[in-house]
Amino acid sequence: MRDFEYEAPASVAEAVKILSRHNGSARPLAGGTDLIDQIRTGRHAPQVVVDIKKIPELSVLELTAGGLRLGAAVPCYRMYGDPRISAAYAALADSARIIGGIQIQSRASVGGNLCNSGPAADSTPSLIALGAVAVIAGPAGQREVAVENFCTGPGKNVLAPGEFLVELKLPPRLPHSGSHYRRFIPRNEMDIAVVGVAASVVLDGSGEKFVSARVALGAVGPTPLFANEVGKLLAGQPVNEQTIAKAADAARAIARPIDDMRGTKEFRLHVTGVLTRRVIEESVQRARS
Repeated sequence: MRDFEYEAPASVAEAVKILSRHNGSARPLAGGTDLIDQIRTGRHAPQVVVDIKKIPELSVLELTAGGLRLGAAVPCYRMYGDPRISAAYAALADSARIIGGIQIQSRASVGGNLCNSGPAADSTPSLIALGAVAVIAGPAGQREVAVENFCTGPGKNVLAPGEFLVELKLPPRLPHSGSHYRRFIPRNEMDIAVVGVAASVVLDGSGEKFVSARVALGAVGPTPLFANEVGKLLAGQPVNEQTIAKAADAARAIARPIDDMRGTKEFRLHVTGVLTRRVIEESVQRARS
């Protein structure tokens, strides 16, 4: 591993100042479970690592009537360890439970998982399905970007030099809503999704009709995909096998998988349909309960 300098700012403004001064040669560190390995293997060679865990805003985990605030450095275990958050934002808790093992979950953050911008990231589809917005700080001040627009390519995102992710804001959950995330992996020793699907649904008071839905797909494109067409297809339709089967077909049509060591295009397309159906069904059950 190459040598690098270490900085630990205590405020957003100080962190922006350090990152801007180094103009792209500095890297923020939250949990570090990806960054340290990437430095070790030579994927990244920063001159400075900026530890952002001491900045109060990045450790905020707050659930109010206005929704959920999730600081970029909040470790995964805090997400599923809070029963209120785990119930209200179930898909995100599903994701947090399967990002690595217990040791990784005590360090890794949902914000870091998003900034790593892997196509197969487990938390990004859940954030998209739940309508999350990324709050970004930089030399020009703060800006907000919907998570479905955050990733721009494998390992790439909208963050410019001098910018970093401060927090994620998720809207309040509506009555009769439910969400779920599920993935397929080839075996436990290869803990990377072949396909991942997240869904969030809102039902009417009877629980028999979709009011709205958001679905997102992982590992079947160069970035996690917001399957907007699937949500439009479900809205206003009865909750039955035929409606959900049409949604699964629409998800397959949106997917753009590749062949690799984890699976073929054809297999990934098949699994996309299967998982979409199962995830919507589970979201419906959670909404009804």
